[in-house]
Amino acid sequence: MSLRVAVQMDPLESINIAGDSSFALMLAAQARGHEVWHYDVTTLAYESDGTPQGRITAHAAPVTVQRVAGDHFTMGDRRRVDLAREIDVVLMRQDPPFHLGYISSALLLDRLKGTTLVVNDPREVVNAPEKMFVLDYAQYMPPTLVARKLDDLRDFQKKHGSVVVKPLHGNGGKAIFRIDAEGTNLSALSEVFDQTWPEPHMVQPFLPEVSEGDKRIVLIDGEFAGAINRFPGEGEFRSNLAQGGSAEATTLTEREEEICAAMGPELKRRGLVFVGIDVIGGKYLTEINVTSPTGIVAIDRFNGTDTPGLIWDAIERRHANL
Repeated sequence: MSLRVAVQMDPLESINIAGDSSFALMLAAQARGHEVWHYDVTTLAYESDGTPQGRITAHAAPVTVQRVAGDHFTMGDRRRVDLAREIDVVLMRQDPPFHLGYISSALLLDRLKGTTLVVNDPREVVNAPEKMFVLDYAQYMPPTLVARKLDDLRDFQKKHGSVVVKPLHGNGGKAIFRIDAEGTNLSALSEVFDQTWPEPHMVQPFLPEVSEGDKRIVLIDGEFAGAINRFPGEGEFRSNLAQGGSAEATTLTEREEEICAAMGPELKRRGLVFVGIDVIGGKYLTEINVTSPTGIVAIDRFNGTDTPGLIWDAIERRHANL
């Protein structure tokens, strides 16, 4: 059955097709005969019509995509599209940051429930920010502090030595800082973080095991689908591919299998179809990525798999059961 698919994402002109997961999903949808549309989240609108759902629209354009750098898409005329009546599936794929704008758009898309399938489930995306949802699985995490007051940060740093400080709603390895065992510059960094973000910050011990890799593991409807092991680039401790890290093929450790089994049923129950989790050194869970997970292009390159196809299998099953 052909589906009408609208992808809520950043401008197509700006993406790197060599590794972009949203683009891979669009290619896979198109290969299955689905009709693909693109729209920017800033065009999303709600208009009351006397029902709780209202009328949810976006200014969207039909697109055709191809894996040709510099000529990777053709776009038709943009028009206002009724997402409940003219679209079957919405992929919520705009990049974070996870702020009030992100939350507001997710809550608007939640009003499509029962008419249009939104992936990942927007209400559950709001309920599961990456560095907060992971606290439900603290038994698999390194020691973790979520706090804003400098005294709390200092006490934690003195207890654990060298630490990593990161924004609670950051993404892509941005603004992650390592503080040495003496706590040098912790107070200055705390001032910068306090001025930049109103929420508390996340602090964890620096894990030397990152030299063994920071594994991105993808789960589809709660089931393991693939993984890559990422390594920091020269002069870096961050292993994100967006920050210059490298990657290699990998398998799961026994503990990683345990982590996947522990969270899989809950991910499926919440409608979090495409999820990427990060595990350092084969044992420390650090994030559960649900907003706009990445990594599937690299996973398929190393493993010869078809992760976008598996994601569309799951989406089609869920749509059939609407």
